[in-house]
Amino acid sequence: MMKAPALSRGLIHRKDNIMAKKYPAPFGYKPLNYDQINNVEGHLQPSMLKYCNSVTYAYWQRSLFQRAISTIDFKGLPDTWEANVRDFFYWCIFAYGYVGVFNTDEFGLSFQPGGLYGFDFYYQPTEFIVANPKLNKRFKIHEECELIKLCPDFRGIWDIICYYAMLLSALDSGINMSIVNNKFAWLLGAKNKAAAESLKKAIDKINSGEPAVILDNALLQQDAQSKEEPWSFLERSNLKQSYLTTDQLMDRSTLLSSFDAEIGIRSLPYNKKERLVTAEAESREQDSTARLMVWKATLDSSLELVNKMFKTNITAELTYEGGEDNAPEQDNPDRPGEVPQS
Repeated sequence: MMKAPALSRGLIHRKDNIMAKKYPAPFGYKPLNYDQINNVEGHLQPSMLKYCNSVTYAYWQRSLFQRAISTIDFKGLPDTWEANVRDFFYWCIFAYGYVGVFNTDEFGLSFQPGGLYGFDFYYQPTEFIVANPKLNKRFKIHEECELIKLCPDFRGIWDIICYYAMLLSALDSGINMSIVNNKFAWLLGAKNKAAAESLKKAIDKINSGEPAVILDNALLQQDAQSKEEPWSFLERSNLKQSYLTTDQLMDRSTLLSSFDAEIGIRSLPYNKKERLVTAEAESREQDSTARLMVWKATLDSSLELVNKMFKTNITAELTYEGGEDNAPEQDNPDRPGEVPQS
């Protein structure tokens, strides 16, 4: 491979040094090029699979996020935090993980997402940094502000939402493909390109909903020399056995049930045959409330500090409380299987 002349290489290095001095990399960070980004993304999913860049992925992100924020209801919020501000508060708590609560002369009692700085003897942050176009300030935690956090590690649940959104998006593409393939019971062949194009147009019209599709009689006649039919077909006799849509829809319900168990919504497993006994129901309930109990305890401890500093009465209440109306046994007829007689 040919190298650039020494003079050109020197000019290039000099230009790079000038740009590096003019635009220094913050804290040693350097922008990633295409190969590096591809290397990072390739460890999450193969290059040919892009479930995170689709409309269905964005749909499931929104759907699962709204499903998640329904599990906890905040009571006693200040009047200035209601309406649209309340929506922003929920977004910060569940997606960002925490907010800082402080009081200023200009905005009064407020909250904001921000950065954490410093650490004390127990490695807890000591300062909260607000970087808002309207306010840029540092607050000392436990002296000038307090934090409301969802998880003990100061992280939200956006990673859980993205994980299940990716799985559901991948499954949706399979469901859409299965629905289309299951509507056509033959594999068609044509003797030439013209016949193939005519057949494609006819199938497109049928799939678009036209009640009658008319073809030219010339396309239906046998070849004068070879006496071959213009089209041939292979019947899919095992179409019923290869019908996967029902199982895929059940798998989607199973994924949603698993997500509900992650965020604290009680649900029954969809892949359970016959009867669900009491021990299994109780185990499922404990599984669905494990994370939620951690979130509730973390919110209660942080809200206690906020209420003490700012004389408020903010509480976090669970939306889906357990009750005594659980049946000891429940039939699940969604899956085939004989139910034993009691």
